[in-house]
Amino acid sequence: MLPSDSSLYAPPRLITTLEDCYFYHTIDIPGYGLVEGEWDLRQGIDAYLGKVVFKGKRVLELGTASGFVCFHMEREGADVVAYDLSDQHDWDVVPYGQYDYSDFMRERRKHIAKLNNGFWLCHRVFKSKSRMVYGDIYSVPATIGAVDISTFCSILLHVRDPFLALERALRLTRETVIVTEPAGKLPIPSFLRANVRLPRSRPAMTFLPDWRRREPKETWWRLSPGIVQEFIATLGFEKSSVTYHLQSYRRGRLTVRLPQFTVVGHRTSEVGSGAS
Repeated sequence: MLPSDSSLYAPPRLITTLEDCYFYHTIDIPGYGLVEGEWDLRQGIDAYLGKVVFKGKRVLELGTASGFVCFHMEREGADVVAYDLSDQHDWDVVPYGQYDYSDFMRERRKHIAKLNNGFWLCHRVFKSKSRMVYGDIYSVPATIGAVDISTFCSILLHVRDPFLALERALRLTRETVIVTEPAGKLPIPSFLRANVRLPRSRPAMTFLPDWRRREPKETWWRLSPGIVQEFIATLGFEKSSVTYHLQSYRRGRLTVRLPQFTVVGHRTSEVGSGAS
């Protein structure tokens, strides 16, 4: 087991006002009430996390945002190390030519700071024992130590190199990896019917940036479940399963149910047997 370095962990921040925060997920905060975010996972969180059992597990959560998933896993009995950007880090944006990113990146850093504040406000209110490490997705420090489970929830589509992101975390992961991503155009009526088995999807990645529109700026890929399974199998998680579910997304005044898939992979080769 790798040593754990307590100096890695960010000191808690005293955040008391919602106006200083941004909440990516809808969350009910004691003393503050229900705060609506872009995604409402309250009814679908078990499916979102592949129905994995967290009790007694040490978990590394990549991209914790305002902490809804982190605090859920902690309530389920996990010891969670949250990992995310701070406002000292830059978002992994698409570098379109002939585009001045200075204003955009300045606003993204302000947004990240408010996400961090949302986490710390909830951390205090929920009396959380989870710990936070700040850094970019490609620099997960080995001194975090070994974990039982790593989670990548709606993260890989937003990074330039999803394989490297997985590699950096999975070198520390002893048992299980959970990857949840948008499912795109799937036959929704089929996968929602009971006892329907979908064929394994082909390994595929679609490059989403359009240089003509210079959009999107923060989303790189549409990943198939098959490519995620190939990625994690290459990294020693050869046994995996795929499930599909719908999650609530707030778009302006409308709430829609969008399809997602979750890949749960289990380690089949020893930690550290690869090149990294």
